[in-house]
Amino acid sequence: MDSALRFGSLTIRPPLLLAPMAGLTHSALRTTILLFGGVGLLSTEMLSAARLPAENPHLSPFLIRTPAEQPLSHQLLVSTEQHLPKAIERLHAIGADAVDLNLGCPAPQVRKFGGGALLMEEPDLVRRIVAQARQHTSLPLSAKIRLGESFNEDKLCSFCRMLEGEGIDLLTVHARLRAEPFARKPHWHWIAKVKQWLRIPVVANGSIDTVAGARACLEVTGADGLMIGRRAAGAPWIFAEIARAVYHVSLPEPALSRPATYQHFSRALASRFPPERRLGRLKEFTHYFAKNYAFGHHLASSVQASASFQEACERAGAFFQQHDPTSVEKVQVL
Repeated sequence: MDSALRFGSLTIRPPLLLAPMAGLTHSALRTTILLFGGVGLLSTEMLSAARLPAENPHLSPFLIRTPAEQPLSHQLLVSTEQHLPKAIERLHAIGADAVDLNLGCPAPQVRKFGGGALLMEEPDLVRRIVAQARQHTSLPLSAKIRLGESFNEDKLCSFCRMLEGEGIDLLTVHARLRAEPFARKPHWHWIAKVKQWLRIPVVANGSIDTVAGARACLEVTGADGLMIGRRAAGAPWIFAEIARAVYHVSLPEPALSRPATYQHFSRALASRFPPERRLGRLKEFTHYFAKNYAFGHHLASSVQASASFQEACERAGAFFQQHDPTSVEKVQVL
């Protein structure tokens, strides 16, 4: 199994990528993942190309990063090519390592804005967007798509080849149709089709949440790499597990318990984010992390019901004392 892929001027080793996810893929999660290792390319949350030039990278929860968070791809939400020049200029100024175009988000508010998966129905517009992005940056440029509104091989092939022709260096394919929920089994065999059509690297995304699932996805798709989303929040160690088992990467085994992992995340929020930006992100993370426990719904509901960040941390600490006492004996969550 090839343990690296070329993405423009970058070498991604191992070829495991963090998916951009609203409310999740910020600095606190990224550094929590880095405690375990195994991730080849990190990502920001979705960034509005229109608002990005006015964002303060030292204060914005979307842009805050530590020196350890590299290489880091910045994903842009676009609906026209209008805002791309200034947005990309801003990304250059803050030291982005790669640029990703969001062409696959199915969220209704994103589609209402005219972006995400809606753009796959406007190939001429997307052609202009990609051409504009390529014109203004020499950074590695990627795009993330779904399979479309319905299964249409000719339409999907034409769209993907257009992206490659306009200068996309890497394509990530989420193997579901636009309207299909995450609970629906992904159609990995369609990624295999995309891989056959293109010369650029193709990365598979969709329900890759175990070592066995990673192996199965690679076997079906022949993809050059894997992108992991929600499981990265529930199990930040998933990249390390797959890197060792699938790509035979030698990584140290961190002696880090689940409560200590949660502690690192919460302390990262406290140290890097303004008070009003902490609680919502802790709740979002806890929703996924709680699934590590048989009674994790109690952890998720107690944090969700918290009125302050401090209260949420205290409630989480109490849960760990009850359900993971050997790991949390000397650990205070905050």
